[in-house]
Amino acid sequence: MLHNQGLVYADQQQNAVFVMRNLDGQRNGAFLRGTRGENNTFKGYEKGTKRRSCWFYFHLGGKANDFTSTAILCKSPIDAISRAMLEYLIRGDVPPERTVYMAIDDIKSLPLERLQKVPNILVAFGNDKSTDAVAQRVLELMPQSQIKKSQAHDWNQQLLDYGQQLRQQQQQQRQQDDELSL
Repeated sequence: MLHNQGLVYADQQQNAVFVMRNLDGQRNGAFLRGTRGENNTFKGYEKGTKRRSCWFYFHLGGKANDFTSTAILCKSPIDAISRAMLEYLIRGDVPPERTVYMAIDDIKSLPLERLQKVPNILVAFGNDKSTDAVAQRVLELMPQSQIKKSQAHDWNQQLLDYGQQLRQQQQQQRQQDDELSL
């Protein structure tokens, strides 16, 4: 879905490109994540990205013109996608109400004016000590927010762990079915 919308793609250097847009939807840059080779830790911004006025974000649930009722703030585009995918796997569908998933990498770039109008905000920066202070600061700036930590180090790892659990459960179920059919 995000690829079809032009929000995620691979560049010529095999980086994952996460398009950053202003709140009117206009592209103002991109976040890049390296994928070539093992243990590639490259992260960076496309040259010219306006970090204080654009974000990687996408909406799920409700209708396109519905009021956004929930904002889920994550520390990276990969975590925002992972968090949305976890919710989809657990719920079996998109959220019933309009929800925005947004990557916020710096408290200084938080779109406060727009987010203050959203009644439910989840600050989902993962589960590492380095983001605790930032999450607490968001809570101070937006009292309608609440902090939601992942069980794993971050939402991507939690998604991977959940997928592994599902595969193990399916394998156990197949083994039980095979035993019953004997």
